[in-house]
Amino acid sequence: MDVDGAAIGTEKLNNGEIDESLYSRQLYVLGHEAMKRMGSSHVLVAGLRGLGVEIAKNIALAGVKSLTLYDPAPAAISDLSSQFFLHPEDVGKPRADVTAPRVAELNAYTPVSVFPHKSLTSDLTCLKDYQVLVLTGTPLKDQLLISDYCHNNGIFLVIVDIFGLFGSIFTDFGKEFTVADSTGENPVSGIVAGIDEDGLVSALDETRHGLEDGDFVTFTEVQGMEKVNNSDPRKITVKGPYTFSIGDVSDLGQYESGGLYHQVKMPKFIKFEPLTKQLKKPELLISDFAKFDRPQQLHVGFQALHAFAEHHDGNLPRPHNDADASEVLKYAESLAGTGDDKVELDEKVLRELSYQARGDISPMAAFFGGLAAQEVLKSVSGKFHPIVQWLYFDSLESLPTSVERSEDLCKPANTRYDGQIAVFGRAFQEKLSNVNEFLVGAGAIGCEMLKSWAMIGLATGPRGKISVADMDQIEKSNLNRQFLFRPSDVGKLKSECAASAVEAMNPELKGKFEILRDRVGPDTEHVYSEAFWENLDGVTNALDNVDARQYVDRRCVFFRKPLLDSGTLGTKGNTQVVLPSLTESYSSSQDPPEQSFPQCTLRSFPNNINHTIAWAKEKFYSYFVAPPETVNLYLTQSDYIEKTLKQAGNGLQTLETLRDYLATENSSTFDDCIIWARKQFENEYNNAIQQLLYNFPKDSKTSSGASFWSGPKRAPNPLRFDSTDPTHLGYIIAAANLHAFNYGIKSSGVGKQHYKSVMDNMIIPEFTPSSSVKIQADDNEPDPNAQPTGSRFDDNDELQQIIDKLPSPKSLSGLKLDPVEFEKDDDSNHHIDFIAAASNLRAENYAITPADRHKTKFIAGKIIPAIATTTALVTGLVVFELYKIIDGKTDLEQYKNGFVNLALPFFGFSEPIASPKGTYQGMNGEVTIDKLWDRFEVENITLREFVDHFKDKGLDITMISSGVSLLYASFYPPNKLKDRMGLKLSDLVETISKKPIPDHQQNVIFEVTAEDKTEEDVEIPYVMVKLDKR
Repeated sequence: MDVDGAAIGTEKLNNGEIDESLYSRQLYVLGHEAMKRMGSSHVLVAGLRGLGVEIAKNIALAGVKSLTLYDPAPAAISDLSSQFFLHPEDVGKPRADVTAPRVAELNAYTPVSVFPHKSLTSDLTCLKDYQVLVLTGTPLKDQLLISDYCHNNGIFLVIVDIFGLFGSIFTDFGKEFTVADSTGENPVSGIVAGIDEDGLVSALDETRHGLEDGDFVTFTEVQGMEKVNNSDPRKITVKGPYTFSIGDVSDLGQYESGGLYHQVKMPKFIKFEPLTKQLKKPELLISDFAKFDRPQQLHVGFQALHAFAEHHDGNLPRPHNDADASEVLKYAESLAGTGDDKVELDEKVLRELSYQARGDISPMAAFFGGLAAQEVLKSVSGKFHPIVQWLYFDSLESLPTSVERSEDLCKPANTRYDGQIAVFGRAFQEKLSNVNEFLVGAGAIGCEMLKSWAMIGLATGPRGKISVADMDQIEKSNLNRQFLFRPSDVGKLKSECAASAVEAMNPELKGKFEILRDRVGPDTEHVYSEAFWENLDGVTNALDNVDARQYVDRRCVFFRKPLLDSGTLGTKGNTQVVLPSLTESYSSSQDPPEQSFPQCTLRSFPNNINHTIAWAKEKFYSYFVAPPETVNLYLTQSDYIEKTLKQAGNGLQTLETLRDYLATENSSTFDDCIIWARKQFENEYNNAIQQLLYNFPKDSKTSSGASFWSGPKRAPNPLRFDSTDPTHLGYIIAAANLHAFNYGIKSSGVGKQHYKSVMDNMIIPEFTPSSSVKIQADDNEPDPNAQPTGSRFDDNDELQQIIDKLPSPKSLSGLKLDPVEFEKDDDSNHHIDFIAAASNLRAENYAITPADRHKTKFIAGKIIPAIATTTALVTGLVVFELYKIIDGKTDLEQYKNGFVNLALPFFGFSEPIASPKGTYQGMNGEVTIDKLWDRFEVENITLREFVDHFKDKGLDITMISSGVSLLYASFYPPNKLKDRMGLKLSDLVETISKKPIPDHQQNVIFEVTAEDKTEEDVEIPYVMVKLDKR
């Protein structure tokens, strides 16, 4: 059976084209070449319960030539525990037939069909039509048969099994598999400071080279040792963070100066063994180093489950059945080996594996669905290092301890949650159904989270509720990984569409959603009120914005709510659990600051493409954003000139902007805009460079006698405009259109020839450098053009001359310029076109390798690379922690913060860090406090009562503040305190701040400093004053 709807995209794929508007975020993970290889691959997924459909979903979103699904078995009600594309009315129908059309809706570029044969093993030659085969829920005897055939016929094989809270994956990519890029990290490059006679390379100015032992590098622009330039890649040995060795250089000459090194990604070759060999002697990748011996246990245990099923007509052990578990244990003991190779079995773990064998839970399907799909993409693309060859994973810590589990409580009850009840029992299922959870963000992680919540039955009970906040609208680029959305949803609100989609997956959620259309932040605390936060059981972040995550984190700390935070960056993902009074919070640790470049480097001395892109983006704002905003202020504020003259440092620049945009270079036709753009080209790429070389000729020397243009400083060359050069003309077209937008001038229908004819009629004056222009030579030196702090421009005559040229606002009645709002994902708006052209022209000035539009968009747009596989896996990890929170676990050792990198692949889990504690000496001895979660709470008492209240605790208050208002200080004179001491705290705040407390605010926060009984200053928690407005 073929599914209609994919024909739209197959023609593009056949031509090797990639729809960048759909795949943009994924392209930044995989790259064009890897995606083209994927686009020519045929994939078969067998088994379509929760695990199989997760894998199929992720592969379809990623984009392959074709996806074929196999599962002729009838859908069961228990499948709905994790199979999100099955509905209750599908029970009894073949899984593949009902699932395929729904998978096909995910991506018009991925044709989806149903495997036309009743069995995978009846005619193995049918498998030759596929590059990759994925097996889920397949008997071991069939796995072995198919594995041998695939290994001998060059078909990549991925085998995945999940049993409750246990799972495994096996890969076989053939006898000699080539990995083109093991890590996916951008190759590093840097400037050479020196190469000695032993081949020791030093990086310039003690800049970390970022290389590792075994990496390969090439060199360019080295002087004196020219033979090393553009030679074959050389393997390096790291000698230190700033040095590395390239071995013997005796035949390369004597190093003199300069040079760049460039890392080269070299292919890696891996020999895979078939399943028959790997079953006996497995090569295991550790997923959790705290469970170092667990993989061997599970390797035996999974085989024991297959043996049990083979002896019981394909049926796995019954939930929590001790007799079946004992039989599984016997099989395991017979498989454990003998002598030195014998695996020491943990009976408790293996019994639990048997108890859960029929379990089918959404987060485990999400974890292994993301992992397996990524392995499929690795196999056909050669991008990233595959799993070699087994990985086992479990989340036994998620088992509940607050409720009872037994065979009776875990047996199937003919409900959609039977797969989960088999693991956790009915009592825990009821707990899950009565949760009030807040999801912040309905993007990629938010979609996956809602899907998992729907599958596990979160908030489906009488007291259950899910609040979803996301004010963003759906864009086409979202469809590649935010799988709840369809093309018809573009332009609609994410939160509404996501909620509607998961209601269809689990109708029991109807009426359980509260859709919130306001951004969560300080300005919406009247919407997300104290009553709102207090009613929550927990919060889950699905945000890609650090500021928003920190704000939600602060609210969770204030209202003492557990928070689950997660994030992804390409193949990397992380999860964090924040638990009241137990752990540190999200804000307790800081990400490294965003990379910034010295202004002197950007203005005059760029040496890599990142510098020119940053410069071009600054030009975008200084041409098309800031000037129109300045003009509009002049037109609307009667005293704007007076205010400008009072400003230190930038008054002259502001007045010149007004003069240019309203008088000397005011544009009224599109031809004016073309002329303006051509002048900017000349100013930036010819005149400014000539001036720079006038100030610092190419033969300049520094005060120490060294060449000025050396090391990071690259000597530029002016550009001569060439209308036949696509980059030159592209700059003019983009700049003219953006300038026209500022003035509201229509530009449609203008052909390239018209641009050329307008420019041909222009007279570009010859430029003469000026000796009065000063240029900063180094960021460590003072800027010669900067005014001293606090000074004002004192040439009033020059200022007045400019002011006289300005038309009055009255004469421009009705005029309003339109500032450009930067939007990276609209390919028709000229924004990225301008930045790409401006950056590459600058790169041409300085002989820097240019960047294509795709790379420029990534850097200038600060795009976060994303792929559905990582998102699915990370969501699975978050839901494992959600189980623990709902269970009420307080033992930190049971929780896991996670970090994964599917490219390597790497998995790291750690116990959350405990919140910091402190002590002070109170009236009755030492008092321990939690510095993060504890606080003092008082009623709306008087200031005198407040001070006495803390005195009774052994604390002498020395200072009290609220926001920016200092309310009390022990050093204040008595007459200043006299009027304050009798005021109620709320009145005190309003009196000192001269602002009323907002009506929605139920409390006020006080920061206090105090001394304890030892008369030492002590760090104590803040104080919450309850206003009792209810």
